[in-house]
Amino acid sequence: MQVKILWADDEIELLKPHLLFLEGRGYHVDPVTNGLDALDKLKESTYDIVFLDENMPGISGLETLTRLKELHPLIPVVMITKSEEEHIMEEAIGSKIADYLIKPVNPNQILLSVKRLLDQGKLVKEKTSSNYQQEFRQLGQTLNERLDAEQWKDLYKKLVFWELELEKTKETGMKEILDMQKKEANHVFADFIEDNYLDWMAGNDSPIMIHQVIKEKIARKIGKEKLTVLVIDNLRFDQWKVIEPLISQYYTKNCEEIIYSILPTATHYARNAFFSGLMPVEMEKRFPTLWKSEEEEGGKNLHEKEFLESNLKRLGKNCKWTYNKITNLEAGKKLADNFHQIKDQDVNFIVYNFVDMLSHARTEMEVIRELAENEAAYRSITLSWLEHSPLFDIIQKAAEAKHELIITTDHGTIKVNNPVKIVGDRNLNSNLRYKTARGLSYNEREVFSIKQPKDAHLPTLRLSAEFVFCREQDFFVYPNNFNHFVNFYNNTFQHGGISLEELLIPYVELQPKL
Repeated sequence: MQVKILWADDEIELLKPHLLFLEGRGYHVDPVTNGLDALDKLKESTYDIVFLDENMPGISGLETLTRLKELHPLIPVVMITKSEEEHIMEEAIGSKIADYLIKPVNPNQILLSVKRLLDQGKLVKEKTSSNYQQEFRQLGQTLNERLDAEQWKDLYKKLVFWELELEKTKETGMKEILDMQKKEANHVFADFIEDNYLDWMAGNDSPIMIHQVIKEKIARKIGKEKLTVLVIDNLRFDQWKVIEPLISQYYTKNCEEIIYSILPTATHYARNAFFSGLMPVEMEKRFPTLWKSEEEEGGKNLHEKEFLESNLKRLGKNCKWTYNKITNLEAGKKLADNFHQIKDQDVNFIVYNFVDMLSHARTEMEVIRELAENEAAYRSITLSWLEHSPLFDIIQKAAEAKHELIITTDHGTIKVNNPVKIVGDRNLNSNLRYKTARGLSYNEREVFSIKQPKDAHLPTLRLSAEFVFCREQDFFVYPNNFNHFVNFYNNTFQHGGISLEELLIPYVELQPKL
């Protein structure tokens, strides 16, 4: 279908070469000499783009623009003017023009503007697909190499980058290819973790893991500048990349890293490890009254503040600090309203639970399942929530108070779709991605089993108990009532096991712009 352009300029006769140039490129151009004629044309016909002179007799270009937008609010308008006065540009931009050109303009400028506004989606889609096809081969070769812990971080970053880029283009064919490549990467990554995790726990070539973050990264900043540490439960690296532009309105990124969570990739273990600076078996020994085993009743993340206090003391950080955990809207609003009361502290630790609650709600509520049907929708809900949440108010107030901001998490989640059978006694823990007990029955080839929990610095529930973990997109299901639980949990977001999404988590340092 031929692109139709409306061009309004009182000197349109002088622009005849420009019109011929565009028509020679296959565009249809209707020229008019004033704003009223332009509006009449827009009432009679539909146009793909409008070029509008700012200074015309009769009604001005800006007034024409206002009336035009009332008629067709979505049509792209390119304002052309002789004036470079700032207030004219601001008014035009405020009226949502698509582009702004200063006279004299040459035909190539006009063509570039048309292509940018009308063909950009197509061109970007074609270029993105072409670039990913080239990268696909390189990523495939990389997966065949023996990657170390740092190389896996780089590979995961690339996979997330292409996932988000292809998502913008709505290119389903390339997206399906990427999904297959990501699935292969998760399979190889699970093998890598099985081969190396216990060696890391023994102190051999371990990457920085979540229990070391406060000591190795955050502690060195405490006392040098005001600091807010934000732990968003379940925040995956791809979700961070989606919310990053929102936060960049107030903060400049200094550092963006990926760190490793621990097994199990579950809040009970990973977030307690973050705050305590200890692995679970060490927490159990040092804090026998605070650590709760899988079989004990009650919440298992109720003592993060005490764990943090002990950690800061061991690190010699005699500083003013606060800890807040936000689990509902009202608590978030209250902290945002009262941020001025904590802005002079050396460091404020804030745990925000929304993303975790979203993943659980998606499992339990059909309406949330429909809203977050796929990975893209899951990311979109995360972005929409942040933009309208008290947490975004807190981030803005932290920037106003000139706080450095650190954003991280305890673990990620993965969308599961492959049931794996397991049999255990009635006390078996409920997590779908890991199990711990004795006498478990399962297929050895389908799981990563740790027969001696102490080798992974995990507490032993009772004599002969072990830990078993799901790999990739698997989830545990009991054989009795198998079909019911498969239907209920299939395509839900879970955590606790081994995948790129769960184990490789964001750690970001940001400086305020204000």
